[in-house]
Amino acid sequence: MDEYKFKLPIQLRYSDLDPQWHVNNVRTLSFLEHARFAYLMELGLFDGKSFFDLGLIVADVHLAYLAPIELDQKISACVRVSKIGNKSLVFEYQIFAETTREKLVQAETVMVAYDYHTHQSIPVPDQWREKISAYEGIRFPKK
Repeated sequence: MDEYKFKLPIQLRYSDLDPQWHVNNVRTLSFLEHARFAYLMELGLFDGKSFFDLGLIVADVHLAYLAPIELDQKISACVRVSKIGNKSLVFEYQIFAETTREKLVQAETVMVAYDYHTHQSIPVPDQWREKISAYEGIRFPKK
């Protein structure tokens, strides 16, 4: 968790639970999406108003459920960008228990830079590359 600069507390709700009384696996993906949007907004890459101007679409998701998430836990999601290609970005995530620091979920999404108006992939904008590089402290040069 220390290698992540962005952390978002997640409020668990009764409706997040499945019949086994832990957070349903599909809710976990929603937590990651929520954290990703908050990350983009923190960096000024998305204003949260028009999804047509978001500029990213999910291409691939990998999720490892390491331990059940229970309703009484205080959890947070961490997000970072680990790679920027010509038209894609790799986001990495961890969800952990605040009190025990136990890692509950580890995940990765490949996001493609996308123009929702033309329905086509686009190069990752230079501004995105610069802002993410500055925030993460990693240089992501163009290839």
